[in-house]
Amino acid sequence: MPELIHQFSELDINREYSYADYLLWRFKERVELIRGKIRKMSAPGTEHQQLSGNLFREFSVFLKGKPCKVFAAPFDVRLSPSVPLPDGKIYNVVQPDLCVICDLQKLDARGCLGAPDLVIEILSPGNNRKELRDKYELYESNGVQEYWVMMPTEQTLVIHTLQAGVYVPGRIFTKGDVVGSTVLPGFQLDLNEVFEELPFS
Repeated sequence: MPELIHQFSELDINREYSYADYLLWRFKERVELIRGKIRKMSAPGTEHQQLSGNLFREFSVFLKGKPCKVFAAPFDVRLSPSVPLPDGKIYNVVQPDLCVICDLQKLDARGCLGAPDLVIEILSPGNNRKELRDKYELYESNGVQEYWVMMPTEQTLVIHTLQAGVYVPGRIFTKGDVVGSTVLPGFQLDLNEVFEELPFS
């Protein structure tokens, strides 16, 4: 029977792991699985957390009484081209900064099984291009309808909308813009309010 893992150093970063393995990890480090490979997550900074909180507030207010829910990290999203699959056959487990889920049947006690309707990632200085590309391809191939990429330092937002299975990016939005969402009709996000008073911008 598989044993619990208590130290990150016990893992082999070159090995492929599944969600079944992931459930046995008890170390403090936060990690994601992308195509079975471990991605260690850095601790979010103050600016990142304030922006996440501002976004969560805006989505929560809009979604009150509606059939969609917003979740903030840490919150496991298990992605697979076909679901349901046993835990040992799931190789993608990510923790988006925020996600909106409208098909509530995808929710269970462990998080979300299947693609959220909307995912938001807030970039940190430590994000590298490979990491960004892999997340982009993962969300696109698994049917996430909207992928928002927010850059706190530049105070900008790019929304990628899935069309015929391929992401089409919109223009770069910044402070002064009010943006909507194709998956949440009527939702309006004022970027002045979202980016207001970020501590280190």
